[in-house]
Amino acid sequence: MRIAICGSIATDHLMTFDGRFADSLVVEQLDKISVSFLASDLQIRRGGIAANIAFGMAHLGQRPVLVGSVGEDFADYRSWLERHGVDCESVHVSETLHTARFVCTTDNDMAQMATFYAGAMAEARNIELGPIAARVGGLDLVLIGADDPEAMLRHTEECRARGIPFVADPSQQLAFADGRFIRKLIDGADYLFTNEYESHLTENKTGWSREEIAQRVTTRVITKGKDGATIHTRGQEPVHVDVAVGVRPLDPTGVGDAFRAGFLTGLVNNLPHRRCAELGSVLAAYVIETVGTQEYRVSKDDFLRRLTDSYGPESAAEIEPHLHCPRP
Repeated sequence: MRIAICGSIATDHLMTFDGRFADSLVVEQLDKISVSFLASDLQIRRGGIAANIAFGMAHLGQRPVLVGSVGEDFADYRSWLERHGVDCESVHVSETLHTARFVCTTDNDMAQMATFYAGAMAEARNIELGPIAARVGGLDLVLIGADDPEAMLRHTEECRARGIPFVADPSQQLAFADGRFIRKLIDGADYLFTNEYESHLTENKTGWSREEIAQRVTTRVITKGKDGATIHTRGQEPVHVDVAVGVRPLDPTGVGDAFRAGFLTGLVNNLPHRRCAELGSVLAAYVIETVGTQEYRVSKDDFLRRLTDSYGPESAAEIEPHLHCPRP
């Protein structure tokens, strides 16, 4: 299966605050908020939703096609991704703008405050999927993640026009989007990914009930943080998968991207949804235990051990033939 991952490509500036944001917020005065936090650490890392997902898939032995827009400062980042197995031939390079940047501070409760600079991402609206599909011999699935809004609409409309199955994954863009925009993004999707808060936001903004969304989206995947993930597929009983056991949380940035990377790797290999979610949950565990979204390392033996510990030997046995990460 040939899969394209569309979305943001960025550098992450990650800081930590040794305290709780909540202790400095006065609910009655949020309309006048003016507060700063003294960060105790700064890490500059590679990131962006599409790049994170593509890296995770490549780390499991896949070769996803990365689709997005970057600046001329992308050369080192491109080399990193290609060295780890990501196809970057369809990444657009702006002649005038810098690669997007994500600036995030995390407190002791793992709460986060973040700002995102779009930069070259705005030019993603000029990317056509047709030539990309022709280059790789066709696309079987396209994930459309948070990106320039016009690019997200364009990719969605092109998938519908060309009959390419697609995954709607609007994530952070749901906060700014109105109901009409969200309806255009998710209607007809084979898969819709959101976290639990975003699932309610989607329903509130679109005006569609859970049942109405189920008639427009084949499978809805809702991640719930420490409470795992639930998969709702039309005509089937919901599937719930708990988080992996033995996790030592350090930084939550990129955890959702890793879950998606594992889930999509399962889909590529025609695994049932339960196994897809288990694969995603174990990969997410590696990310939350690491500062940075692409700094983790996975060995096949360790990955299978964590699958066994979390979901039993049957899970590890079913996934093992499709797991192509390197042995130590």
